[in-house]
Parts: sequence; C-alpha cells; structure tokens
Amino acid sequence: MDLSPGQQKAVFALVVIVLAALGYWLILPKVSHSHAQAQPSPNPSATQSVPSPPASAPPTVTTSPASANGVDIYSWLPFTQQDLAAAAAVTERFLVDYNTYSYTESAASYVGRMNGLITTQLASTLRGLYSQPGVAKVRTDQRQVSTGTAAINSIRAFGASSLTFVATGTQHLTTSKGASSGSAQYAITVTGSGSSWQVDNIELSSVGQS
Repeated sequence: MDLSPGQQKAVFALVVIVLAALGYWLILPKVSHSHAQAQPSPNPSATQSVPSPPASAPPTVTTSPASANGVDIYSWLPFTQQDLAAAAAVTERFLVDYNTYSYTESAASYVGRMNGLITTQLASTLRGLYSQPGVAKVRTDQRQVSTGTAAINSIRAFGASSLTFVATGTQHLTTSKGASSGSAQYAITVTGSGSSWQVDNIELSSVGQS
C-alpha cells in the first residue's frame, strides 16, 4: 500500500523516536532506584543555557578510565588502582626529596630523608653521588639550598612487580649568587606490590630513547 507524503513523514518520525529510545536503554547504565532523584550539577556552568541536541541523538555517557563501558581495565593489569596510586605517591615523594638539599647537610642526612622510599642499592648510589668532591665543593662554595617539587607525567612501562613512571622534577635553588629554578624529566622505576613500593632507579627520561 502506498503511503501519502504525510503518512511517510509520520512513519519516519516514529522510527526516529524508537531508535532514540533503543539507544537510550542500550547505552545509558542502569541507575538504582536509590539514586533516581536528580542531583545538583558539580559544574557551575551547567546552569547556562545550551542548545538542545537533536531528538534522535542518544544521550552522552561518561565513564571512569577504570571502568570504560563497564569493563574494569585493572583486571587486565598486575596491580589494582590502589596499588598504582601507592606507587605514584612514593615516586612523587622521592623526587621531591631528590631535589631537596642544603649545603649544610651531609650525604647521610640527605639520603636519610628517603629511608623507606628507596632500595638499599639506590641509597648507596645516591650517597656516593652526593659526596663526590667536585659536586660537594660547588655546593658548599655557592651555599646552595634547594627545594624540590614533582609531578608524574605518564607510565612508561610496568611488570608484575615494577612500574616505571616519567615524572618532572623542579628544583628551586638559592645560592650566594641569587635564586633560580629549573626542571628535568626523569624515568623513575619503583619495585614492590600492593601498598609497599620503593624506588629502585632514576635516570633522565631521554636516556635510551631515540
């Protein structure tokens, strides 16, 4: 049976509505009855007037990185989200301490602040570097006092018991000649598991990268 133009438009509109409804139920996560009441928007700009989307467009769904489309990506990894947060926290605290020192403190004092954050092997390496005669002389002659800050940029690699972060360390340096700031990017490897991690190695992030 041939449909009149008016009937064709009505059928087309019905199909659009059905598809939109189907998309809504397929894409939108189920919400429990206890959360059915409207919640205030955390975004202040949400109260501003914005154009309405087309009726046929399915609603936008936002998901956390750990649960994209209902899939827990941490089930694919050898650590949990909490493990990752703990490893990252150790990395940042270490990098702050790494760039924090004073010409008045000894190598033992400098490395001592990192107790619990670094492995025994790395502690020995850092004591040796801090005590190098040439480096120590410049630090004392210039009366250097440094304060460090840190920020993690990315994850470079991971294994069953190790994670390598790329992080930026910033050094705020005061000397007898004045004050200055500088930053460098490092590759920092931590080893361990769960909430127990220690920094095992630090090097410039450009080392070994083409």
